[in-house]
Amino acid sequence: MIIRWETDHDYVLLHIHQDMFGDWIFSRAWGQIGTQFGGLNHQLAEDHAQAMMWLGDEATIQASRGFRKVLEVEDESLQGREAVSQLSLLETS
Repeated sequence: MIIRWETDHDYVLLHIHQDMFGDWIFSRAWGQIGTQFGGLNHQLAEDHAQAMMWLGDEATIQASRGFRKVLEVEDESLQGREAVSQLSLLETS
């Protein structure tokens, strides 16, 4: 699952997925739209329920900061693959 929130200048992108060992990974990227400024963090969740709880917390935080949800897709979709490729670019920077 991939979710993206934006303001006029900033974004937050979450990617919740299982790795090849079956562990649940909660990845969070953030930054300024159109710049190289930002960061990327990965967290290992105990299970899917914990990853979804973190997602709920993140949604509450972003709404309180004035961010609006602009994308919610599954990893396998075209938009999802494009979003994951953007995460890959952040890791090499």
